[in-house]
Amino acid sequence: MENKKQYAAKHYEHYPEGDFPIYLAYGFRPIFLLLPPYIVISIILWSFTFSGFISLGFINNLLTWHIYEMMFGIGTAGIIAFFLTGVPEMFPGAIPIVGKKLFFIVSLWLASRISFWFMEFLGVHFVAFINLFLSIYIILLIIKPVFEDVNKKHISLAFALIALFIIQGIFFASISEYLNVDSSAILILALGFFIVLILLALRRVNMEAINELLENENIDETFYSRAPRYNLAIFCVLLYTLVEFLFPQNSTLGYLALACFAAILNISNDFILKDNNILTKPFVIYMLSTILLTALAYGFLAYDYLNEELYALNHFRHFLTTGSFGLAFYVVMIIVSTIHTGRRLFTNIWLNLGLIFIIISTFIRALIPFYEEYSIEAYILSSILWAIPFIIYMKIFFPFLLSKRADGIKG
Repeated sequence: MENKKQYAAKHYEHYPEGDFPIYLAYGFRPIFLLLPPYIVISIILWSFTFSGFISLGFINNLLTWHIYEMMFGIGTAGIIAFFLTGVPEMFPGAIPIVGKKLFFIVSLWLASRISFWFMEFLGVHFVAFINLFLSIYIILLIIKPVFEDVNKKHISLAFALIALFIIQGIFFASISEYLNVDSSAILILALGFFIVLILLALRRVNMEAINELLENENIDETFYSRAPRYNLAIFCVLLYTLVEFLFPQNSTLGYLALACFAAILNISNDFILKDNNILTKPFVIYMLSTILLTALAYGFLAYDYLNEELYALNHFRHFLTTGSFGLAFYVVMIIVSTIHTGRRLFTNIWLNLGLIFIIISTFIRALIPFYEEYSIEAYILSSILWAIPFIIYMKIFFPFLLSKRADGIKG
């Protein structure tokens, strides 16, 4: 335990002087306090509005609002939490962003979310400005340490952020009618780049979390997230994403999706260690499930492209949105909220239930084409099941986020 404390202290040795409210003591804290309730409110409102039970009359294009907020709304919050927490670890000497500056960033995220909800009243240009300003502000915060790093080990993360910023700009240009590009196609393009960012983040989070577990259980072996496997998967996802955007319905997309399926599935080989079996350990199952569900998503997309009688791409894509997005955020939030509050990783029946609910919700939502007569019930049930894990997270982890680190270190 002492070694772990010294290791943590090394990353926090550049922590700013002064007293800060605990909810502004590190980048992940305010985001993880706001994001779960936002996820729950958004998905429940969406399902009941789309099903016709309630009305959100102030939102003109309900589908665009839903997709943008589920990706850029939630995704931007994840980016803020991941980078503001990870940069001081990835780049020794980087000063953690806390206090008033962190409060400004979180307030900007909240303002971006509110503005997109009320775009009809505020106007596209104002909403575009505030959302794009947030994205470029985060990029400028992390770009210096990324490019100053001699080894450029994390430069791919910066390129992914820049790509998403450009796509976000194209999206707003589209809905402002400056560009004659289908906004839905742009959001699907963004999804592919978010999957790339998730794979890049998972590679780093999996390394930290599993080696933490091995240390806690006194297992003398090291877990490695093999870069070639992730790089191949990322290349395949990028190729599929770009071809789908530029040449929709191209006959090669089925085979490119199969390549994504195989390449992402290959990442699971990382979890097979030479001397120890870790596949049955609960937290390993959490992380492995995210990889497997992402691979399965591209498998279903390939099936749809190769099966001319069924056209359900937008439903099967929910294996990525409901599944990959949901699991990645749920698992990473648990890991960060535990390790970065000075505690040991743990699982319990409630966290396990949350994982199961996200997986069940994903299958219910993605497989609607096979029982379309029950689509309304499926929308509502899948949304409720998807929201419950984040309610569980709030119950278990909010006390951690609102209290000092258990090991006495600042942050």
